[in-house]
Amino acid sequence: MITLIVNGKETQVEVDNSTPILWVIREEVKLTGTKFGCGAGLCGACTVHLDGKPIRSCSTPISAAENKEITTIEGIGTLESGLHPVQQAWLDEQVPQCGYCQSGQLMSAVALLNENPEPSDEDINEAMKGNICRCGMYGRIKKGIHRAADTMNSSQLNPENYG
Repeated sequence: MITLIVNGKETQVEVDNSTPILWVIREEVKLTGTKFGCGAGLCGACTVHLDGKPIRSCSTPISAAENKEITTIEGIGTLESGLHPVQQAWLDEQVPQCGYCQSGQLMSAVALLNENPEPSDEDINEAMKGNICRCGMYGRIKKGIHRAADTMNSSQLNPENYG
């Protein structure tokens, strides 16, 4: 039995210690917003936060997450609880096209803004370089991150209050 904290809720799962976090989140915890992309940690579609840091959940064993905080796309904001500024910026900038990679893109963007609330284009390129978008929405993604940073900074929001 492994104890996990997913989006602030403690849960216990009975899985092999080597099972990737992605499959535990999707199959055992039943949170399907985190996507399977490449299975090798190269595309970023499966990005979640582990104790606040972005990781590739498809290639990280669940044993690495025991008694640590996992935050998924479902944990950063919802229509009911209020969207995270990055989610709102994604809507405002019409970032998604097909949308498949977007949960990973969003999670990486949130992690970037938590670390660097005023990123330059170069900072964004560096932080997002491991996230592949087959539709090529990189320009919109960059605009979305800048918009979210402006919103968070202008309204005196503390990025540590988000995912």
